Amino acid sequence: MSIALFRTFVAVSERGSFAAAAAAVNVTHAAVGQQMRRLEDQLQFALFDRTERTPRLNPLGAALVPKVREVLRAYDTILDDLTGEAAVIGELSLGAVPSVIRALVPISVKRLMGVYPDLHIRVVPELSDDLQEQVERGTIDAAVLSAPDMVPPTQRWLPVAEEELVLLTAPEIEEDDPLVILGTMPFIRHTRRAAVGVLAETWLSANRITVRDAMEMGSLENVASMVAHNLGVSIAPNLCVPDPTFAQLRKIPLGAPAAARALGILTRADCSRMRLVERLAEELQRTVADHRPGPASD
Repeated sequence: MSIALFRTFVAVSERGSFAAAAAAVNVTHAAVGQQMRRLEDQLQFALFDRTERTPRLNPLGAALVPKVREVLRAYDTILDDLTGEAAVIGELSLGAVPSVIRALVPISVKRLMGVYPDLHIRVVPELSDDLQEQVERGTIDAAVLSAPDMVPPTQRWLPVAEEELVLLTAPEIEEDDPLVILGTMPFIRHTRRAAVGVLAETWLSANRITVRDAMEMGSLENVASMVAHNLGVSIAPNLCVPDPTFAQLRKIPLGAPAAARALGILTRADCSRMRLVERLAEELQRTVADHRPGPASD
């Protein structure tokens, strides 16, 4: 029985259709249908309900998915215990929240690819909640994101850094009291869909601070750009590896108790590339250590 058939079968289960699976495994839509027919013939039972236009896994097919995942994991890691290092061939699909894509992830990924030159990395930018869902479905191998409220037993969390919340202002703002600034300057919100936006909203609510809303942005990168042009101020994590725009901003401590964003890698507990994900976590930690961000200050 072919490993390729198993990979296509898992791709169909993860993507939800033959067409989407075809793009994932780099074959045609028709080839996916042929492969699934061949797999059913070899197993001698149906895996899909074909009564509708789009074939769906039937109960037997759905029950087979975790078993096939175990087979693929065993196949992908067959040499690990003998060589002491994962055989790195093919692709690592990595999700990442926008705030880490401009500096932390590129620096760390470059180091990883220096060690494994044959590795191809596909980066998927999304918000934390969306990335956690993709990790659970298996559509990506791992994601660099804000710590989820809960990590289920099917997933594994690898911490990377803690980033204290600070008040971001343009360099020309001379006031040092965050409460005075928040009371007089327009406020730029990070979208409430993002973990960073939730942290900021929670801090404002806990401290009973009412701000003068100016705009709401979808990414920390865009927030930083607006603040840099002195269109308002914002509350955000003090990035452990800042990009040039973020680095030029003033970062004013909010005072105790200080909230923080926990940053790390989320992956499935049964991820077939676990050793590679662990190595990436080490590279991320190394990048953070190399930049050695000090306490929030002007």
